[in-house]
Amino acid sequence: MSHTNTLRIAVSLALALAACGASAHALLKQATPAVGGTVATSPSEIRIKFSEGVEPRFSSIAVATAAGAPAPIGKPSVDPADASVLIAPVTQPLKPGVYKVTWHVVSTDTHKTQGSFEFTVAP
Repeated sequence: MSHTNTLRIAVSLALALAACGASAHALLKQATPAVGGTVATSPSEIRIKFSEGVEPRFSSIAVATAAGAPAPIGKPSVDPADASVLIAPVTQPLKPGVYKVTWHVVSTDTHKTQGSFEFTVAP
């Protein structure tokens, strides 16, 4: 094998390994209430499952009405049975309407991700 081919293989391998490491972020996999879903009554909690474990001390969940007013939720924590699930209690019932959930998490390997989704509480 020539020196040029060896160098090409080494560079390709290094790039492939770097790409794998860069994709290690906690991505939203599932939420309750469901992303874009409608619930019949106010949820008692917001539950978000991520693709990997998250650090609750450095993670947050916020809920707001369609008009942007904050909704009453408590401090988020991880599910004791699954560190990839972040849970925030809803401290007062949500009135019918559209709500936006905004989340920011730091995964256990220290990568930061954020996002948002909406759900509706039916009248």
